[in-house]
Amino acid sequence: MERKMKDSGIEWIGEIPEGWEVAPVRSCFDEVRTKNTDGQEQNALQFKSGNIISKTNFNANTDDYVADTITNYTVVLPDTVMINGLNLNYDFKSLRVALVKEKGVITSAYLAIFPDREKIFPQYATYLFKGYETKMAFHNMGAGIRKTLGYKEFKNQPLLLPSKEDQNKISAYLDSKCSRIDIMLFKIRSSIEEYKKLKQTVITQAVTKGVRGEREMKNCNIRWIKELPSDWGIIPSKYLFKNSDMKKINGDEQLTASQQHGIITQKYYTELTGSKVVLANKGLDDWKHVEPFNFIISLRSFQGGLEMSETTGCITWHYIVLKPCRQIYSYYYKWLFKSEIYIRALQRTCNFIRDGQDLRYSNFVQVPLFEPPLEEQKEIADYLNGKCAEIDGLIAKKEQLVKELESYKKSLIYEVVTGKREV
Repeated sequence: MERKMKDSGIEWIGEIPEGWEVAPVRSCFDEVRTKNTDGQEQNALQFKSGNIISKTNFNANTDDYVADTITNYTVVLPDTVMINGLNLNYDFKSLRVALVKEKGVITSAYLAIFPDREKIFPQYATYLFKGYETKMAFHNMGAGIRKTLGYKEFKNQPLLLPSKEDQNKISAYLDSKCSRIDIMLFKIRSSIEEYKKLKQTVITQAVTKGVRGEREMKNCNIRWIKELPSDWGIIPSKYLFKNSDMKKINGDEQLTASQQHGIITQKYYTELTGSKVVLANKGLDDWKHVEPFNFIISLRSFQGGLEMSETTGCITWHYIVLKPCRQIYSYYYKWLFKSEIYIRALQRTCNFIRDGQDLRYSNFVQVPLFEPPLEEQKEIADYLNGKCAEIDGLIAKKEQLVKELESYKKSLIYEVVTGKREV
């Protein structure tokens, strides 16, 4: 028999089962505000992928900064519901709701609320707020320019209250369903990582040994590679690429450096990603001109290598523009500069991870390069263009499956916690 429904009075929720109540958040939750003033609680927690986990490398006993910071954190107990209410009008992707499973401390920038267990089960409440998140409800609750959500704004928001028996059923049902989905997601993501490792192996093999099978090799006198094909040359980087400081010219479109998409116009980047990019309108005279087959050292090159441009435009003066000064097949070096073996060699040239330095041209020239015959450069690039496109296609299918499962999980939670799906 189909259960009777009633109007919840909440526009983004619609109908709920007749026996359910609607009450303000404050009737079932208190804000948690206890500070770790004496620094006694050392278990620092953080949000990660919709869960609350312990921080690593955050030791107050060995780091004075951490010891000072941790005294300003909020002490939270198991069953505390955490909501990340920061920057609601800028970020629409973060997983903002999680349940605390162990005692610890967490930044007071987040909203921490503790349930009255006589009225609401913590696990049900967590699923309920995840359902709210699916409908972007929190984004309409925040205050201020950045739309930050605190207890002052949240305490009067509506809360759906089924009977405790129904809350228990909902929690158990979603625990079972979501754990199965999470297992599938874990397996798919693990498969994606394996494909990414395979891609890197293929790239490294091709750019350092070629694609002609067994061949005579020679020892190298460079730190980052032991041997190369005997007919390949070794050349200082500065003789292969020069640092171009050519300023932007009239008509240059503003470009952005993306590890995923390469060097593309900021307009196209917005179309591809949906991310907002604010076009610069000051200091453009110092921006650098970029031409096709120039390479860019960006702020993220220490993680993902250099990017090759296939378009004309201008890029921020913070970046380094490399221009070939010998005849090369640029697509070969595109793959070389994205190989893990080269990135690790580049990382060893400076202490930027510790001191916050950017990679500069002086770092680039410390890593010698090798120079296959021009014909073989093209041969290797063509092979990698095809092989990596094949692997990328497999990764894309897996990533699409992840999106579909995540979307299904969100819809499932929303339908169950609002009573639209009976359990």
